[in-house]
This record gives sequence, structure tokens and C-alpha cells, in this order.
Amino acid sequence: MPDPFDLEAEMRDYAARRSITDAVQRYMRGLDRLDPELHRSSFHDDAFIDCGLMRGGADQFVAFAQDFLGAMEGSHHLLGQVRIEIHDAHNASGECYFQAWHGVRDAAGNPRDLFIAGRYVDEYACKNGEWRIIRRHLITDWVKDDPADHAFYAANPTTNRAGRRGEDFSQHRQWPQQMAGQGGY
Repeated sequence: MPDPFDLEAEMRDYAARRSITDAVQRYMRGLDRLDPELHRSSFHDDAFIDCGLMRGGADQFVAFAQDFLGAMEGSHHLLGQVRIEIHDAHNASGECYFQAWHGVRDAAGNPRDLFIAGRYVDEYACKNGEWRIIRRHLITDWVKDDPADHAFYAANPTTNRAGRRGEDFSQHRQWPQQMAGQGGY
């Protein structure tokens, strides 16, 4: 009796899921670090995105999102569960839960914490050996808008803070000199 386990098919499925997950994660990182090239790399050229505030192609959406988030003091997008269904060697679909914090200001200039949670309903395609998002529809499940409390930062001015546009530690990794030679590099 033949073995029903097909290792080659399982490896193709695993590789597709890994590549799709990487595209989804590039999307999130590109948003928060305001890195338009990384953000754009999550989409195929003929992608269509509907985020509610705009609908359009990948270039149009990335420009919109980078400008929209760039006007804020910061953002932090967190992925929740990601469900991917592989349909064949070139097509898949999925749903990704997210929660996002946005540092904004009210009309009087006071800092606010805007939280948005929702889901991305996606279609993915493999073209030229690369899995990327081909269709994305953002659904907002809940929103919370509160006054921000920055007392922690005032009391702890040496706290390592997030950066954007290439200024985040994770992008430049400039370790202190006393760390040189310690670690696997």
C-alpha cells in the first residue's frame, strides 16, 4: 500500500506559507518603519487594495499609507492569527488579524493613543516564484481613541524609543563600542 504522505507536496505547501507570511510581515514592518520599498515589496505590481480610506493599486496605496502614517508621531502594528489556504501552486487566500496603535494629536495639539483592530482579507499569488499579496481588503473591527500618557517617557528619558525612516535601531543596529566583539558577528 502506498504511503499517503507526500513529502514533496508538504514542502511546497510549507514554502508557500512561509513566503506568504514573509510578505505579510514585510507589509507591517514597512508601515511602522515608514519604509516604502519594504512596504511595496509585499505586493505584486497588479495588486488591488481597499483599506476603506482609499482603493487602488499597490503604488497608489503605498504612497497613501506612507503619507498617512508619516503625519503621525508613530505607529505599531501587531499581527494576530494568520490563516492561509493554499489553493494551488499559484493561488492562495488568507485572513490576518491585526491591532495597531497610532500616536496622533487632537485639534488642540494634545497627544492621543488611537487603537484600531481589524482583519486583512487577502488573496495571494505566486508569480515568477514569488508569493505576494494580489488583493487586500481591510476590515475594521473596533477603534479606541484615548488621551495619551507620556509620563513614563518623561520619567525615563533614556528609554530606547522607536524610530522611523531609517532611524530605528533595528534598521541601523549601531551597537555601543563596549559591545564590539561580543556576539556572533
